[in-house]
Amino acid sequence: MDDDLDDGAFDDGAPDGIGDDAESGRTRLEAELREAAAILDPVPAELRRLAVEAYALHDLDAKIAELTFDSLVDAIPVRGAVDVPRMLTFHAGGLTVDVEVTSHGIMGQLLPPQSASVEVLDGPRAGAALTADDMGRFTSGARPTGPFALRLRAGGEVVVTEWTRA
Repeated sequence: MDDDLDDGAFDDGAPDGIGDDAESGRTRLEAELREAAAILDPVPAELRRLAVEAYALHDLDAKIAELTFDSLVDAIPVRGAVDVPRMLTFHAGGLTVDVEVTSHGIMGQLLPPQSASVEVLDGPRAGAALTADDMGRFTSGARPTGPFALRLRAGGEVVVTEWTRA
């Protein structure tokens, strides 16, 4: 008989102390099945390319919020100020997004105030998922390390800010 069947990989969680082994056995089995599928039936490169391109278009009808104020460009610097937060304002139609970027993260507010889901985009992977409260306020404890944008979903509408550097 196969040794894998005897090592508890398919244990049903009975009270014999092998429950943790069952989870690791399932994880190991899943990894082996994924590896076998990748070898025996790999995703064609053309299909993978088309999937990536299709995903890139999933927010094609999103409104673009234009950067209308950047404290690095538009504000008068204060002599002696250290670790000054960067203030950004974006506009899209009747929506204003005010963002403050500090060494501690991001704080923002939507005007007019409304609840929304907010996603911090900082690369090809999905970013931090945030929620704006009823007053339109949202925060993230992580500061973007490079270029970033915000994707807002409120009232069935999608708004994406212009990309800017943190």
